[in-house]
Amino acid sequence: MAHKFAILFPGQGSQSVGMLADYAEQNACVIETFEEASDALGYDMWGLIQNGPMEELNRTEVTQPIMLVAGVAIWRVWLAKQGRKPDVMAGHSLGEYTALVCSEAIGLGEAAKLVRLRGRFMQDSVPEGHGSMAAIIGLDDRLVEQICKEASGDEVVSCANYNSPGQIVIGGNKAAVDRASALAKSAKARVMPVAMSVPSHCWLMKPAAEKLEEELGGITLRRPNIPIINNVDAKPEVDSDLIKSALIRQVYNPVGWVSVIRTITSSGVTHMLECGPGKVLSGLSKRIDKSLIAYPMSDIGKFEKAHAAVLELASTDTAARSIDSSVASNIIEKCGQ
Repeated sequence: MAHKFAILFPGQGSQSVGMLADYAEQNACVIETFEEASDALGYDMWGLIQNGPMEELNRTEVTQPIMLVAGVAIWRVWLAKQGRKPDVMAGHSLGEYTALVCSEAIGLGEAAKLVRLRGRFMQDSVPEGHGSMAAIIGLDDRLVEQICKEASGDEVVSCANYNSPGQIVIGGNKAAVDRASALAKSAKARVMPVAMSVPSHCWLMKPAAEKLEEELGGITLRRPNIPIINNVDAKPEVDSDLIKSALIRQVYNPVGWVSVIRTITSSGVTHMLECGPGKVLSGLSKRIDKSLIAYPMSDIGKFEKAHAAVLELASTDTAARSIDSSVASNIIEKCGQ
């Protein structure tokens, strides 16, 4: 039986000035990918991530397209290296859009414009400084949910990301998040502020979701050529309207990352590759299922290690599948391989 593996795409939080520079030194398609998206958005994305400032990178409407393009760029390097096709994909929050691009459900330029608007709608939904997020570590889900209910009062605070057993991110009005954080600390939890300019995945984002729905109305999503496990239902969709529905609901509903990973592993997946900057998803996935083998690909050295590991899996699998040769040939030509 063939070994199964998944590719995961991160969301906001892993961006940094200078990221992917080592990729670009060896793979021309990295800068070409950023140029393609820059043409769509009207500014030099590669120059921004190489030179900063970090304050600009951290603005949600800037972060979202940059992280999207970073994941697509690494995916294209994977294609150029004749990387094996994954059995399934998933993306954390924004990363779900990256998965849709890489599975050819939507083009890069169109997706970059869409996630910039998504970030703008989210930022506009809550005045700056009025929302916040915090990671609660060491408590079970039900207790965190109870704490949020107790702390909310006439404001909003709720679970935003079910990241792993014992790690939940909460979000909402700043004062309510502060109250919930204090209650969590009194219950012996460790509480860490999350550096986000908006309180994602809570009811405060409902106006953003409504605006996003209008934008999605003018877009036709193609059937993904690789299954994508979505964040809100933890299942794959192939119909355009159902994919859109999941993307809209995701904005104001929690990311069920634990459920996503358990859905993936229930299909027999044993290895996961994190396609983007950082290594957050690799760590979370292993905490959800300790038997998983996870490989971040945040730099070219880690990429080569992940690529070698999948090649080794393929060498033992008589049923191993390759990326479509015509697609790979096109990317190879762009990368100057």
